[in-house]
Amino acid sequence: MFKVYVDGQEGTTGLQINERLEKHSNIEILKIDPDKRKDSSERQRILNEADVAFLCLPDVASKEAAAMTTNPNTRLIDASTAFRTDPDWVYGLPEMCKGQREKIRNAKRVSNPGCYPTGFVLLVRPLVEKSIVSSNYPFTCHAVSGYSGGGKKLIATYEAPGAPHNHLMARPYAFGLKHKHAPEMKIHGLLDRPPVFSPSVGNYYKGMIVMVPLLPYLCNVKNVTPAYLGDLYNEYYAGERFVTVMQVNDEALLDGGFLDPQGVNGTNLNQIFVYGHDDQIMLVSRLDNLGKGASGAAVQNMNLMLGFDEGLGLE
Repeated sequence: MFKVYVDGQEGTTGLQINERLEKHSNIEILKIDPDKRKDSSERQRILNEADVAFLCLPDVASKEAAAMTTNPNTRLIDASTAFRTDPDWVYGLPEMCKGQREKIRNAKRVSNPGCYPTGFVLLVRPLVEKSIVSSNYPFTCHAVSGYSGGGKKLIATYEAPGAPHNHLMARPYAFGLKHKHAPEMKIHGLLDRPPVFSPSVGNYYKGMIVMVPLLPYLCNVKNVTPAYLGDLYNEYYAGERFVTVMQVNDEALLDGGFLDPQGVNGTNLNQIFVYGHDDQIMLVSRLDNLGKGASGAAVQNMNLMLGFDEGLGLE
């Protein structure tokens, strides 16, 4: 029986992790007295008692919690952006490349990927690894997420009685082009520079699509077509349980021409779509921003680290 602790269990990601952990029969979930949630000594005691601790905290608090964890047998999975580009932490995206799953299994410190970067990296990294594009390709990325991705404060804003009329629309943001996910997208996408990243928030709770345009005439390989990329992704992700490559250019997968960002909600899936023609191609990831984009990925990483079946609590 393994002991597991969620530090920050009242936040959106922490609550979702606890829901998934309840499906496990072979772990003991450590709890902290609500009156002691801000008691550093009590938090430190529980962190060091755990076999695995999830840090579902703001960046600064995650760094503090990691520093508190002195037991060499306690393994950490951090859900913040604090360690996603830190070489001393293993990036928790098992499907990213060959050997990544084994690194996670053996890791003491795992950084859980961001939701947008998960979709982006799964689309882009195979293209760079296989030399379809160079590392200096001028990538752009457009994405839309449910408002739960903004945490409790944004959820409360959208769900408050009499919410502003403009909240009914998709609202683009991050116009300063310094989104906190951009460094992660660059490093784990194997790029020389971050993409021009344009995210937006939709008027729905959860679900996400991440879109990356590709111009075949800028590729390193001639005759790059949607069918060619569909075959490449199918080969790259062969045997993966949580990355599914959809039929190329299949209009039947769309709802009257629209792609529903909520289509895989409640799962740990990342679906990959390829649409387009010989001159322009659109690559798309669809995922649940609270599933494969957050708590689902965290539990998947825990399963690997503790030697469980990878899909336990997720399927």
